[in-house]
Amino acid sequence: MATTGPGSLKARKELGSRLRALRGRRTAKAVAEQINVSPSTVTRAETGDRNCTEALFKKLMTAYDVRGQERAELEELAEQIWESEAPWWHAYGDSVSANYATHLEYEADAVLRREYGTLLVPAHLQTAEYSRAVTSVGFAALGPDQVDDLVRVRAHRQRRLYDDPLLSLEVVLSEAALAVEVGGPEVHRAQLRHMLEITQLPNVDVRVIAYTAGENGTQPSPFNLLSYAGDEEPDVAFAASVAGSLLLDTPKHLVRLNRLFRNLREQALSPEASRELITALSEKD
Repeated sequence: MATTGPGSLKARKELGSRLRALRGRRTAKAVAEQINVSPSTVTRAETGDRNCTEALFKKLMTAYDVRGQERAELEELAEQIWESEAPWWHAYGDSVSANYATHLEYEADAVLRREYGTLLVPAHLQTAEYSRAVTSVGFAALGPDQVDDLVRVRAHRQRRLYDDPLLSLEVVLSEAALAVEVGGPEVHRAQLRHMLEITQLPNVDVRVIAYTAGENGTQPSPFNLLSYAGDEEPDVAFAASVAGSLLLDTPKHLVRLNRLFRNLREQALSPEASRELITALSEKD
């Protein structure tokens, strides 16, 4: 799993971009052979998917003949990575997969999360009991300790809705997600009541696509979009799959998913009408 601190992601991306520019027209294979590492070590440092270690950094600076002020600037940037503390989810390393850790790292710096859900209530809106019920099933066959860890991880993520740095949350979900009785009748009703409470937060917007929306409100796969402060950092997206969260960060994917989220949002009920529907379902025998 990722072991860098939440604040190091931006530094990794920036350093990686600078390293790629320094490589120029040389192939990653040629550079790798020169400094005796694998080509993937070079390219992963450039994409920011992995840390550029101090040893690798020195080899690359020598290979690219970087000196003086430019090297000092790059070294200062690299030190932000080397000196960063392990993120909070590192404590759950035995339970958090590499894919999940990547998702958490991107989410840590985000200021806005937009999410579409199909059959399950999104993680940031779940009660502990609901979270435990959905985490306990699936192909992963998790042990009780791992389930406990992942429930705690979700609870920690939910703090961003209340604490600084505040996360804004926009959710569009199918009425089916509200109808599926996860964890039994009591857990289900408690989950719906919890959603009524949390939707009163000013930074939370929940809209439900009612069954009556028909085919216009259907989209089979859950996904989420993460946005960052300012215009320098582009959005990233994650799509759910049986193998975990799939990172989507190409312009083509992001344009399509932004458009899809807007379209689904237009098919959903207003926040007020959504609350009325949730209330009605929570009072249903």
